[in-house]
Amino acid sequence: MSQQVSQQYAFRAQKSVGLVGGSPTYDLIEGFEAPDATARTYQYSPDGRLFALAVPSGVRVHQAETAILLQDLTIANLLELRFSPRGTYLSTWERHINPADGGQHKNLRVFSVSTGEELISFTQKYHDAWDVQYTISESHAIRLVGAEIHVFNPAEWGKGIVNRLRVDGASSVMLSPGLNPSLAVFVPEKKGQPANVRIHTLLNLSAPPTCQKTFFKAERSQVKWNNLGTQVLVLTQTDVDSTNKSYYGQSGLYLLSAAGNFDCRVSLDKEGPIHDYAWSPNSKEFGVVYGFMPARVMLFDQRVRALHDFGSSFCNYISFNAQSRLLLLGGFGNLAGKIDIYDRRSLTKVSTIDASNTSHCEWSPDGKFILTATLSPRLRVDNGIKVWYLLGQLLHVQDCEELYQASWRPAPIDAVPPFPSVIPPAPAPSASVQAAVASAKPSPARPSGAYRPPGARGQSASLAYSREEDNESSAGTPRGSGTATPTRQSRSSAFPSNGHSRRYVPGAPASPPNPDNGKSRKRKGPKERSEGVGRREGGNVPELSSSVPSLEVDGGAPPMNDDSVPPTPGVEPLDPVQKKVRNLNKKLKAIDELRAKVARGERLEATQLKKIESEADIRKELTALSLSS
Repeated sequence: MSQQVSQQYAFRAQKSVGLVGGSPTYDLIEGFEAPDATARTYQYSPDGRLFALAVPSGVRVHQAETAILLQDLTIANLLELRFSPRGTYLSTWERHINPADGGQHKNLRVFSVSTGEELISFTQKYHDAWDVQYTISESHAIRLVGAEIHVFNPAEWGKGIVNRLRVDGASSVMLSPGLNPSLAVFVPEKKGQPANVRIHTLLNLSAPPTCQKTFFKAERSQVKWNNLGTQVLVLTQTDVDSTNKSYYGQSGLYLLSAAGNFDCRVSLDKEGPIHDYAWSPNSKEFGVVYGFMPARVMLFDQRVRALHDFGSSFCNYISFNAQSRLLLLGGFGNLAGKIDIYDRRSLTKVSTIDASNTSHCEWSPDGKFILTATLSPRLRVDNGIKVWYLLGQLLHVQDCEELYQASWRPAPIDAVPPFPSVIPPAPAPSASVQAAVASAKPSPARPSGAYRPPGARGQSASLAYSREEDNESSAGTPRGSGTATPTRQSRSSAFPSNGHSRRYVPGAPASPPNPDNGKSRKRKGPKERSEGVGRREGGNVPELSSSVPSLEVDGGAPPMNDDSVPPTPGVEPLDPVQKKVRNLNKKLKAIDELRAKVARGERLEATQLKKIESEADIRKELTALSLSS
């Protein structure tokens, strides 16, 4: 008979922290005393036995099942904490400061969970990769310090460093799980030198690396080992795409074997970034989400042979459940929050979940439930937690103001029963689901189908869109209905354009008649212009027509008489000969100014002197134009 796996989860918000039991009631666990101040972070131990909560005064370690307080450690300014794989040790990290006495601030501290004693401390300035890494048996622990990897024996922290490995230029190191641990060391490219990944056996660091691969376009990396520790996937990334095809830079994915008998690049057939990738818990296959949206999802085996193509969809997240039976594909962040669940055996879709505004998504340890959370500061509204069944049913809803963190209580894989061959039906939802449905505001119903204008629906359009030509329509045709409005072709054919017609502007007054229309106008002199201004100011202006012009927007103007077109203001354009003469006169004037500068003793440039030399040619050309005109 298989044992029941806990469905407990924890949450941390601005004003509340708690442990919540699982189905069917999802009640808060009694006996857990929440802190008065805002908690900074929390962490479950990997085996799920312990729960540590960071408060302003220090760290509180509870038993996860009953919430009994086991340890209360006084540590000021704590920001991060983490358990060792078996929950024996607790590492804490606080922000690094420079002491006034010039000493070292050892801000990374390791405590014994059972006794609360501080075992060792280090100086760790940067938050990235701050923690000590342990083997799964806790027999060894490692840290990257500069270009050296230091190895410790946790059972005897007092002995200090027991082994070390120097790798020049190393920026990160990842210790593998499994009984035969290995180290994957990444060295980024620098000054034209390619990046490389080296794999060393932890128990024999003096030997050459068992596997090594070099590549370009790798400024940083993300390393993921499979659960057995036999193979590793390395995602390389750059900040800038040299081909200018992606805003997110360039990325590549490589598979390396710890034994050194296999390594290759994962070939992807679609351009774009690699959004996510994940190993199956069985360590025999992995999935990749890649390419410009809609992204493609592919499943590969441990020899990088394609097993299945899930097609293209709007997703950027992939995750297997603990038993490797189900596969989750989700689109979060700037995507809509759609989740698709696939059965790994039949490769068919099991369900689709609409989890909009999701910031965090996680499988439960038993592989049947999904926890989604909307976290702050990613989104500061509608924060809360939802628990779904794998078939898509919503089982629990918890609203939290300014929710910062939420996660399942982990369980060892050997304690989880195997996934049933037939998916069982969903349990009954909690009362919170009914309350959420009752309090939800109904969304306004939107009319379905294609848009139809008011005229096609037998309604009148707004008078703001009416046209004056509607007055000339036949009797019985409603004004503004749209049926009397001529088409673009009918308007243009009804009012053909000619050389004297002008387009009317809606709302403009009618133009006065012009007796000189069609005749050439001579250029006015200063005296005539002043007389024209006097006539306008003196009131000798013909009266404007009081008739309202027809409004015409896209087609030609209504037909008018030639004498009804007003004169065009401005100066009449010159012919080409006059333009040429004017330009030549401008050049002669510029030459005269340059000669004046020479007379004043100023120094001219070579181009200016060349312009003075061209004076004879300009005058000769000007004379020829005068004779021809």
